[in-house]
Amino acid sequence: MSSPSAASAIAPIAVLPVVGLPEIGPGDDLPTLVLEALGEALQDGDVVVVTSKVVSKAAGLVVDAARADLLDAHTDRVVARRSGTTIVRTRHGLTMAAAGIDCSNTAPGTSVPLPPDPDADARDLRRSLCAKSGRQVAVVVSDTAGRAWRTGQTDLAIGVAGLVPVLSLAGEHDSFGNTLAVTAPALADEIAAAADLVQAKTRHIPVAVVRGLPADWLTVDDGPGAAALIRAESDDMFGYGSIEAVRAAVSRGPHASRGFPTAEPGALTEVLAEALAGFDADLVVVDVSDSGPEPPAIVVRPRTSSPQAWASAGAVCERLRTLHAAMPTGATISVDVTA
Repeated sequence: MSSPSAASAIAPIAVLPVVGLPEIGPGDDLPTLVLEALGEALQDGDVVVVTSKVVSKAAGLVVDAARADLLDAHTDRVVARRSGTTIVRTRHGLTMAAAGIDCSNTAPGTSVPLPPDPDADARDLRRSLCAKSGRQVAVVVSDTAGRAWRTGQTDLAIGVAGLVPVLSLAGEHDSFGNTLAVTAPALADEIAAAADLVQAKTRHIPVAVVRGLPADWLTVDDGPGAAALIRAESDDMFGYGSIEAVRAAVSRGPHASRGFPTAEPGALTEVLAEALAGFDADLVVVDVSDSGPEPPAIVVRPRTSSPQAWASAGAVCERLRTLHAAMPTGATISVDVTA
């Protein structure tokens, strides 16, 4: 990801609604319609923000089906379900309610799924807009999503071309001289959210132009796209809802490790401590073999042949397996059949 200077001069930014677009249908020349409706010339450095819905409509993706009937085909895996709402990880890597499939601003009985490759759509739109206008512009394809910790929704970028999607400020200094370590504004998401302020979902304004951004926030080529904003599953600390995380850890299915972050150093010690919490050390012993190149082996043994010892050994083993599913350490786990 590019890292433009944090010292870029910040001037006033304008967000212009593109009013008067017709209803978009399959095969429509979206760039030409945008330029005609804009009513003024694009300028170098403009960012044209287009909702994913009109991109999907122009591509002929509207389906005569209920959203629920399309959900499985557009779902990579379920993240959480609550009160009729299904949050999923889409095949793009996005985490969204109902896979981003929308039933608003479309004919009754129809649904609009997300475009399959929004970054490619952003590149195509940018190429056409630049050629038709003679200006160097960027394009953001936006969609609406909720936030895990807050009520309401905001727009974010699911496709980007010609724009730095994330601005890394690591190594820069704040006004007090402190060195910034992980500060990285998601520029493309912020621009998408700004555009949504004028796009007005109830007034048929699916396109806006953001003007006045620092020149070094834009790229000469298409750039890395919105794919740079997608967090890898192995780094996702919130890959499941609370109930779904328990179910995934207990079920230990073929894809159970998905949705859990990669275990960090010390995870094995933590797993052992949590598995043994509350159990009588006079009944159960846990041996760990962790030497050489082989993965560590955990063996649970009852200390006596009493039913209580065997029951405790089995319970500890199951706790270990469940915790290990959520915090994979690579260890093998077994119960020794000898007391």
